[in-house]
Formats: sequence, C-alpha cells, structure tokens
Amino acid sequence: MSFRQFSSRDGSPWIPKYLTEISTDLCIGCGRCFKVCSHAVMKLMGVNEDGDMCDPFDDDDGEVVRKVMTLEQAGKCVGCGSCEQVCGTKAQKHEPLPA
Repeated sequence: MSFRQFSSRDGSPWIPKYLTEISTDLCIGCGRCFKVCSHAVMKLMGVNEDGDMCDPFDDDDGEVVRKVMTLEQAGKCVGCGSCEQVCGTKAQKHEPLPA
C-alpha cells in the first residue's frame, strides 16, 4: 500500500503520520502534547467518577477525578509528530494516509 507523500525543503521524501487517536486509559492529561501543537488539534477534558467527559475547569463540586487530552479537530493535524515525541505515556496513535 502506498501512502500520501510530500517533500521536505531539501527534496527528501516525507510521509506524515497523522494523529488518529488518544487513549484515555493511557493519557495522564499533562498537556505536553497540547503545548507543542500549533494547530489546535487537541482539547483538555475532565473525566468524572462515572467515566464521562466534562469541563476540566468547572470543578466546583469535585466531580473531575482526572484530566485527559482528547482529539478535538483531527482534520487540522499536519502530521508533524511533535505531540508523539513529547508523550511520555505513548497514549497517541498516528497513521499515514493512503495515497
């Protein structure tokens, strides 16, 4: 199978691997991936005691038990791999696009 391929500035072939999934089981919500992404691909969310996603900053009643990063706008990912490089828990899945 061939994948969508581009050229780097010096003409070297480059196959981008796009962020396709973030495991809520592995993600610790540290935000390192969010900080290196300049395309607003991810969003920080809270997880309540029932396992449902909620606003991580609206925690007046203490319902947020942990925070995780979610894939908010996958179509904005440019496939640079910066988020994958900084993820300490390997919570992200990246894949190239078929040609």
